[in-house]
Amino acid sequence: MKTIAISIDDDTLARVDRIGGSRKRSRLIRDAVRQYLAHVERLAEEEREASVLRRHRARLARQARALVRAQGRP
Repeated sequence: MKTIAISIDDDTLARVDRIGGSRKRSRLIRDAVRQYLAHVERLAEEEREASVLRRHRARLARQARALVRAQGRP
């Protein structure tokens, strides 16, 4: 694990201390950064998937219609 220095405004630090309770600042901030990174990575993956779906929308629609017809439904 690396030790780094960050700058943080007084209001945010006070909120960290208030919310953190008995947890150490560094642990709370590490946990928050991990959660944020997971969130950003999840959003990026969802956007990649949405891009693939948009790019292949017409073909996917044709395949869906063909599957429905093959099942004997209108």
